[in-house]
Parts: sequence; C-alpha cells; structure tokens
Amino acid sequence: MNDAFHALIRGERAGFVPAIQRAGLWGLSLGYGLGVGLRNRAYDRGWNKVHKAAVPVVSVGNLTVGGTGKTPCVEYVARFLRQLGLQVALLSRGYGSEVGRNDEALVLEENLPDDGFQHRRLHRDLDLVLLDATCPWGYGNLLPRGLLREPIGGLKRAHAVIVTRCDLVAPEQVQAICATVARIKPGMPIALSTHRPAQWRNASEQVATLESMKDRPIAGFCGIGNPEAFRQTLVKLGLNVVGWRTYPDHHAYARADIEALRTWAGQLPAECVLVTTQKDLVKIRVDRLGDRELWALQIQMQMPSGQDALEELLRGIAAGGSKCNEE
Repeated sequence: MNDAFHALIRGERAGFVPAIQRAGLWGLSLGYGLGVGLRNRAYDRGWNKVHKAAVPVVSVGNLTVGGTGKTPCVEYVARFLRQLGLQVALLSRGYGSEVGRNDEALVLEENLPDDGFQHRRLHRDLDLVLLDATCPWGYGNLLPRGLLREPIGGLKRAHAVIVTRCDLVAPEQVQAICATVARIKPGMPIALSTHRPAQWRNASEQVATLESMKDRPIAGFCGIGNPEAFRQTLVKLGLNVVGWRTYPDHHAYARADIEALRTWAGQLPAECVLVTTQKDLVKIRVDRLGDRELWALQIQMQMPSGQDALEELLRGIAAGGSKCNEE
C-alpha cells in the first residue's frame, strides 16, 4: 500500500473526490466485514474443521495489514525455544514469495543459522498477536477503508499481546493501547517491546557498528509495511538522512528497480551510504548500488515490560502443553 492510499484512509486528503473515495472504500469494507464475521463464526461453532498438528504450534500474527515488526518477534520466540532445547520449524504464509521463499523467511534464515492469526484452519497452542504502537488499530476501519484484517474484538482469541515499537510513540499512547486490550480481554498478558538496532550488515555477511555511519550522509529506501517506522529509527540513531524512497510492502525488486536505484544513488553526494532493511537486502543481495555502499540495519526485539509473562507461556509450550488450551 502506497503513501497516497495511507493518506487517503487517514483522512489527510481533503476535498470532494477523496471524500467520495473514502465512502466507496467504507462500502466495500462492509462486505469484507460480513465475510470475515461469517468465517470466524464458522470456526467458532465448529462448522469449519481445525487441524491439530502432532507438535505444539505457536502463532505470531496481527490484526492489521502492513508491518508490525513480526520478523524480529518470530526470531525472539524461536531463539528462546531453542534455548529450552526445542527444535524449531518456521512456517510462513508466503507474502511476496512468487518465486522461492519470501523476504521474512530469508531474513530469519540469515539470523537463525538453520532452519497468522487469521489462519484458523491450523490449531495453535499459543496465539501471540502484535500491535504496532504507531498504528495499532488500522485507522479504525476494516479493509479496504482501513487496515484491519478483522474487528479488534478478535483479540479475544489471543493468548497474549505484544505491543511493538513502543519507543516511537508517547507513553500515554502505549497506555491507551493497553487499556483497550484489557477491555477486550481482561487479564490477558501484555508485553511492551521495542525494536532496537543491533548492527549494520551487508549482503556479504560483513557487519559494522551502528556508530560507523554517523559521520556520513545516509540515503534510505525500503519496501515494508511501515516505512515511516524505519525512517524514524534512522533519525533516532542520529543519522543525517539526505535521501528517501519507499516501495510497496513485500516489494519484489525487478531489474528496472535496481537500475533506478543505481541512477538515484549516482545523484547523491559522493560520500553518501545507501541503507535499507534486511527484508529488502535479502532480495537485492548486492553490496553496492553503483559506486555507493549498501547496508541493512539488523533489528532485535527487546521487552522492557511483560517479558516474564510471555516467557512463562513459552515455557509451558516447551513442557509439552499450555495452560492456554484450558480456556
């Protein structure tokens, strides 16, 4: 989804034509909501069959389309379960994977050296739902009028909520999100998390410290669900961002895109460095664009609040069961 569409559904585009467009999208969202409601009811009443795997299943999902920081969270959960002695297999729904594995799977493969919430056909022993603090409720509307995949009441099915990118908004906004979750499902564990930059990494697996880029102008680009969150992260690192480009979420870079980036890079200051996300770099897989270095920012999840409660649930999975299933 591009910036123009987000501006439209946020209400930032004023005038008669945008108002008519939003009304049309709202009408479409009614039909979408009806379909989602019927589907969920079919699963809730047992009309649709749920398949139970022979091993425990942990789902990391979200309520909205776009980026909520799922990849760092999956990496965190997988590492924790491995430390408990479990063999972990990762399954992805495959967005952006017309050919081969998708970008999320490729990043996890790099960061975990070996190898969704709405997918209700598979029984899960633990349902973790991510809420992006910068846009937790998808602008308050279902697709396509907003970004919600289903009504926020769907959180009643979750076993725990993780609010991501809490460092990018005011504490009052985080508190409001937690209060809403508590109203929907009282007593459900809520963890607060931040996405902390760890280091720079290029396609040749070389690494560089975060400080190594601070004295050089930076030009960034990305094709992720929440590009503004990535830009804010660069700014918070104290970097001098002199150029910026965005692509749709899960963008598959074609030859024309690479050539356009090379042309763009050639117009930047000679000492400029290109930076992107790991999800973008794994699809480009070059160290340079033109004569400009290309680095990706490696992100790790940290939890200043709620980590103990989340890890208790994961230990229940490792022990061969979960209190979640007793609900």
